[in-house]
Amino acid sequence: MSRIGNKPIKLESGVSFSRNGNEVVVTGPKGTLKQEIDKGIKTEIIDNEIHFTYENEQLNAKQGLARALVNNMVVGVTKGWDKKLVIAGVGYKAVVSGSKLVLELGYSHPVEVEIPADLKVVCTSVTEIVVSGIDKQKVGQFCAIVRSKRPYEPYHGYGVHCEGETLVRKVGKTAGKGKK
Repeated sequence: MSRIGNKPIKLESGVSFSRNGNEVVVTGPKGTLKQEIDKGIKTEIIDNEIHFTYENEQLNAKQGLARALVNNMVVGVTKGWDKKLVIAGVGYKAVVSGSKLVLELGYSHPVEVEIPADLKVVCTSVTEIVVSGIDKQKVGQFCAIVRSKRPYEPYHGYGVHCEGETLVRKVGKTAGKGKK
C-alpha cells in the first residue's frame, strides 16, 4: 500500500487543478505546468484537497509517483523551486551574460551554457549561482548540465557542486612517505 500516494495535496487559494485524460494541468500565481500521468490513477478534489486512488495493485507505485509529481507542480506554481550551485577552485568563476551562463572552470576557454527561457539564473557572487523556476525537473536538469562542465574532484575539492550536497574528500597518495 502506497503511503505517499494516500496523502492528499492541499490546494492553496489561487491554485487550480484540472485533468483531461492523461494530462494534469496546475495553474497558480507563478504560471502553469502540465504533466502526463497514468490513466489508471484517479484524481478527485474533496474539500480543496487532491486525492489519488488506483484501479489495480500494479498501479500502487504509480500512485505515489503521480502524487509526488503533482505536489511538485503545486509547490512550483505557488513558491517556485531554486537550487544553489557553488564553484570551488582557483580562478573558477561564473557570470550571467544575456541569456548565457559563462563559466571559467580552468579550461583554456570559457564555457558557455544557454539558459532556458523559463528559468532564472543569478550569480550572487563569482562563485555562487542560484537557479530558480517553477518546474522542479527543469531546475534540476539545468543544475546537472552546469555541474557536468566541471564535476567535483574529491582529492582537491575543485569543481561545481550543489550547496548542502555531501561531498567525499579522499586522501592523496601516502605510499612511500616516511619510509626509509
